[in-house]
Amino acid sequence: MVIKTDLCSFSEWRIYPGHGRRFVAKDGRLFYYLNQKSRAFSARKIKSQEIQWTVAWRRLNKKIKTDEGAKKRRIRNLKVQRAIVGISLEEIRRRRKEDEKTRKAQAEQAAREIKDRKQKQIEISKSQKKGVTTTQKAAQKAETKAAQKAAAKGAGKPKGKK
Repeated sequence: MVIKTDLCSFSEWRIYPGHGRRFVAKDGRLFYYLNQKSRAFSARKIKSQEIQWTVAWRRLNKKIKTDEGAKKRRIRNLKVQRAIVGISLEEIRRRRKEDEKTRKAQAEQAAREIKDRKQKQIEISKSQKKGVTTTQKAAQKAETKAAQKAAAKGAGKPKGKK
């Protein structure tokens, strides 16, 4: 059978059932006192660390062993590497191992490839413009003149009864 005990708010001794008093402060806090002596000291606002028979004084003056091993151990966060949408985990690790020289060389090579592609596109567009100017312009003019003549012939006098 387990007996429910409380701790005295001043002396920190155990209060067994049928002993002690409860005091409710104006702000609603509950205080449990073992006897009148601890209640009187608390009412006079005397610190329990100054009174030798209290547990607080014994703890302060190292008469009682405190639980040093009960300190919370901090859990270290482990760094977890995950793959990004465009790159696999192996690719990320490989890129981390690379030194700066190889990275610069790869960046320059990629820049050269992009410049070459742009240059090719410019040359293609220039060649297309030259081809259009000579042969295709003349053909387009002939087509438009023929279309205008046909429109002029059909736009004469309206056909039908007078």
